[in-house]
Amino acid sequence: MAGVRDVLGKDFDTRATIANYEFSDPTIESQIVNLKATGADTLIVGATPKFAAQGIRRVYEIGWKPTFFLANVSIWVSSVMEPAGLDKGIGILSTAYVKDPNDPAWTDDPGVKEYKAFLQKYVPDGDLRDQGFVNGYNSAMAMVQVLKQCGDDVSPENILKQALNLKDIELPMLLPGIKVNTSSSDHLPVEQMQMMRFDGKQWVRFGDVRDARK
Repeated sequence: MAGVRDVLGKDFDTRATIANYEFSDPTIESQIVNLKATGADTLIVGATPKFAAQGIRRVYEIGWKPTFFLANVSIWVSSVMEPAGLDKGIGILSTAYVKDPNDPAWTDDPGVKEYKAFLQKYVPDGDLRDQGFVNGYNSAMAMVQVLKQCGDDVSPENILKQALNLKDIELPMLLPGIKVNTSSSDHLPVEQMQMMRFDGKQWVRFGDVRDARK
């Protein structure tokens, strides 16, 4: 919401309608219906997976056809798109910064092969497509880099110092061109993304990698 406010500026209050939900809510169906009633032609869903799936399904059921953006915390096929109904998500837009291990484009990719081998060894029953495993693996590889930079000094102070001194680190499951950078004044490790669209089976990336720092 803060990002949309930054873009719209003073027009935010007259052009945007916000619908909130609580984690204890059973559904967000009523919020979707109320948003359609505003006449909006664009919908941004920044919900967690369970509610994102409900939102996708409800938008389809009521025949609403807005330009639909989905926050990338809820893009995963196994936990969101399949529960919602694959056909119901066709055309939805989102962004990616990690590789989808199920995407044929990465069949021969060394990083994806490494990830699959790691998961097969340590979590043989895990779903390769699961967002938690992909992001967890990248985070672990970033921590390995931090420890390498620490050398023999693994004090808490030096670990923090090195964690805030990562320069152009390429992780196995990050998209090509996306690198981890941190500093004492910038704690956000990933500030690049690529647009993508759901085609009913998988997410299809398009366009160049976008950099928030430029």
